[in-house]
Amino acid sequence: MRTIIQNQLLKMDWLDALAARLLAACGIDVSGRLGGSLRFFVYDSIKILLLLCTLIFVISLIQSYFPPERSRRILSRFGGLAASLCAALLGTVTPFCSCSSIPIFIGFTAAGLPLQVTFSFLISSPMVDVGSLVLLASVFGWKISLLYVFSGLVIAVCGGAFIGFLKLENEVEEYIRSAKIFETPQAELRFSGRLDFAAEQTSATAKRLLPYVLAGVAIGAFIHNWIPEEFVVRLLGSRNPFGVILAALIGIPMYADIFGTIPIAEALLAKGALLGVVLSFMMAVTTLSLPSLVMLRKAVKPRLLAVFIAICTIGIIVSGYVFNAVQKLL
Repeated sequence: MRTIIQNQLLKMDWLDALAARLLAACGIDVSGRLGGSLRFFVYDSIKILLLLCTLIFVISLIQSYFPPERSRRILSRFGGLAASLCAALLGTVTPFCSCSSIPIFIGFTAAGLPLQVTFSFLISSPMVDVGSLVLLASVFGWKISLLYVFSGLVIAVCGGAFIGFLKLENEVEEYIRSAKIFETPQAELRFSGRLDFAAEQTSATAKRLLPYVLAGVAIGAFIHNWIPEEFVVRLLGSRNPFGVILAALIGIPMYADIFGTIPIAEALLAKGALLGVVLSFMMAVTTLSLPSLVMLRKAVKPRLLAVFIAICTIGIIVSGYVFNAVQKLL
């Protein structure tokens, strides 16, 4: 039963077989490089979009019960590590990329929430979400998926707590610290209204993510069928002790949602890259993308930005080596 759920429901092996038959019916040799790339692209694009839309709908329905002002009131009741943990958990139900998380971070900061809370949210939101848990399970299995989520939460909680310990409130730009936030009462929605909200969010988010998903799948298809396995193994495999560090540094300048990085990770893993290398690459791309760092610089001063980058980078690299160690035990 577990195999059926893993292979047919999550990995959608039936869809891969269907894509192969359809391409073969069109006269395309799926055993060749070009045909294999097309098969990977068609299968992975449809699989990710189906899972993505389903997950976003469910998550948006849950979010309809927790508008921003209610989230701020909930978070303001906690302190210390409990506050960081609540903020990190809140980030897991917000399917945002790193750039989309920054306006919410700014709103929370302007509302007067402590930096350790707002930064725990900022780290967790793009790195970990419920959708990624299911999609990661479809590629790596539930054990690795849960370990990835746990590692992301640890980085978010510890990173936020450390920033709070450093007392860097003055490193937030003045226009945010002096902003006045007025809460607008939220009308109670009927369930049909919440369904409409979830449908609208699903459509809007899917349209926003579609280019990144397709780009990620295209890169994954290229890696899967055109890059020699020996090259990937030599660069990011077990013989390179700096593979995790290299993967994290390569991932930072890139920009993609976690849904766009999964096909790349899947292709790298199939080529022989170590698990820690693949997952640290995903974490770096989703959390420390160059566009998001440019946006964040508008909200915080260079010192706080540098601390944020250092905390995330160190946490990602440490997690990568932990993943490698776990892979040897599995």
